[in-house]
Amino acid sequence: MLSIPQLIQAAIVFDHGDAKRIHHFLKVYAYADIIGRLEELPAHTQETLAAAAVLHDIGIHAAEKKYGSSSGKYQELEGPAPARNILTVLHYPIPVIDRVCFLIAHHHTYDQVDGLDYQILLEADFLVNAYEDDLPPAAIQTFCQRVFKTKSGIALLQATYNI
Repeated sequence: MLSIPQLIQAAIVFDHGDAKRIHHFLKVYAYADIIGRLEELPAHTQETLAAAAVLHDIGIHAAEKKYGSSSGKYQELEGPAPARNILTVLHYPIPVIDRVCFLIAHHHTYDQVDGLDYQILLEADFLVNAYEDDLPPAAIQTFCQRVFKTKSGIALLQATYNI
């Protein structure tokens, strides 16, 4: 089993002093873990999903520095490099590193989803972003209809936001 606690610790160190982003990735990780378990993902897919959830926004600081923006497209561009470094130091297997970096590079891209790990990452991130961005119920409902696919993710979204 891969060491998610060590990965979380490394991500917290990477985002030092940025409690908002640390809390964000911890919440996304929690939702991704719950949805993945409810959807009965195979263990290796669950572990990859967990690592991607922890690191999904790891490129924000570089995006802000390089582009003056934390826009999703810039996160996707800047996230894989630091993620690869962290995962390599923690001795994650290359196939896991490659998949996590792919997921980070696409976590704001909602078409061409190629696996349950990708789908669940999108859903978990939205579950948290909807609250953090104080989205109106109509926007949450629209996103649910257009993007959510897993039975567990839909149920959690509906229960959390009463839609």
